[in-house]
Amino acid sequence: MPLSSPPGPLTRALGAPGRWSVAGQTFALQVIVAVLVVAAGLAGAFVQAQRAGDQEALARALAVARTVAATPDVITAVQGPDPTQALQAYALRVQQQSQTDFVVVMSRDAIRYTHPDPTQIGKKFIGHTEDALAGGVVEEDYTGTLGPSARVVVPVTDRGRVVALVSVGIRKSAVGERVRAQLPGLLLAGVVAAVLSGLGTALVARRIRRQTHGLGEQQLREMYEYYDAVLHAVTEGLIITDLDGRLRLANDEAGRLLSLPPDAVGRPVSELGLAAPLVAALTDDATHEDELHVTAARVLVLNRGPARWKGRLLGHVATLRDRTDLEALTGELDSARGLTEALRSQAHESANRLHTIVSLIELGHADRAIAFATDELQVSQLLTDRVVGSVDEPALTAVLLGKAAEAHERGIAFGIEPGAHWPRDVAPTRDVVTIVGNLIDNALDAVAAEGGPPRPERHVTFDSWVDEAYAVLEVSDDGPGLPPGGVEEAFRRGWSTKEQGSAGRRGIGLALVSQTVERLGGTLEVHGPPGATFTVRLPAGARGEGDG
Repeated sequence: MPLSSPPGPLTRALGAPGRWSVAGQTFALQVIVAVLVVAAGLAGAFVQAQRAGDQEALARALAVARTVAATPDVITAVQGPDPTQALQAYALRVQQQSQTDFVVVMSRDAIRYTHPDPTQIGKKFIGHTEDALAGGVVEEDYTGTLGPSARVVVPVTDRGRVVALVSVGIRKSAVGERVRAQLPGLLLAGVVAAVLSGLGTALVARRIRRQTHGLGEQQLREMYEYYDAVLHAVTEGLIITDLDGRLRLANDEAGRLLSLPPDAVGRPVSELGLAAPLVAALTDDATHEDELHVTAARVLVLNRGPARWKGRLLGHVATLRDRTDLEALTGELDSARGLTEALRSQAHESANRLHTIVSLIELGHADRAIAFATDELQVSQLLTDRVVGSVDEPALTAVLLGKAAEAHERGIAFGIEPGAHWPRDVAPTRDVVTIVGNLIDNALDAVAAEGGPPRPERHVTFDSWVDEAYAVLEVSDDGPGLPPGGVEEAFRRGWSTKEQGSAGRRGIGLALVSQTVERLGGTLEVHGPPGATFTVRLPAGARGEGDG
């Protein structure tokens, strides 16, 4: 029952992958995100560079202004008769060496002594000077005669007294030019980041495409929904195991049939508390077809085969069908069929006896005819009276009488121990029939199939009694008994000392008995050889448990 890669009806119903697979959508989304991140990073880097340029310009202007204001020649010149003559050339030289756009020395009234444009000398400085006159520093962006600039104004002091002011500035256009000069490097870094992000995105998309088999988002969603619906709706138990023998999937029916714990998925099958034969069947590499397995409460039909995808073995898939009720009914049908055959044989034998009696009467031996008929009637009536008197359960009475007739037909002496007693309502009727019917069938088969020289008589005996809170029934035979070490094997599914029957049910009877007794909370013991004695103890409240 292998699973392979060719598409089935469900796959065809879902349709072929769309143009935009999950991998493609992921790739496109990651590319968009990467582009946005790189663009935002470049914009942020540009703004940061511009802000850093402004700060660097103000810091450089402040350093130059303080240096000029602290120069002794400047202090002397601003208090001399012609400050412009003494300071103009000096200011231009400092401006050129410091790569600033203007160095202006002015009076306390903001009248310029120096300026890059000589026509502005003697005119009032455009900007704020109040904080500088108070001994502080002015830092600002202001639009003056040279356009927008980042400027500082510092005081020129002599013995603590402000005697003049110095302003140094750098045009904003010059700051922008320096920032723009950094753009190639920023763009190169952005391109490198985009390329690396694209490569990573391509690798991620490739991995996703491989894992999703190129399916689109809609196909994956529909596949999950349909598959999940099928798994919950299917009436058979479905189990998938991987190559390591771990449970990878179990639908609701499988969990119910096997009584799996909630955390079963992902655990080794050997740790789920299943019977050893079932564990072996679920973990080996063989293919199983219509194989019967008995759990503590059920009889299951197992089919199992490899699960493959494009020739690659992924694990194994198994299906389970509940055959508990069917197996019990089949056992009852077998018992009824045996009873029918026995009754047919008895009818044939009764006809022979009737002919014998009639012939004896016709020959004038009426006394011998009466004795012959009376002996047969006494034997049959004795068995019937003993069964009816010992067993209060009508169904069990019928089973015992049927098995007695079958045993008589097969030449086996079937007896019920004197004093045997089985009360009514100890356990569900069907369960009692299953236990007694299978045990007696097993005993009859055991003595009938015994090898060696023929014996004059073979015996099967039934006994029952009440022991405190337990009802006990016992079936014994004088057959060969169980083989050495075969007690545990006797209750394993498939064990039998007989050839396989046409219905494939050999080896299931004792397993059903063991399962039924365990479900009812009883015990089952086996003794022998010589012979075999099966003893079943059922609690008095077993009916309440079994009727569920």
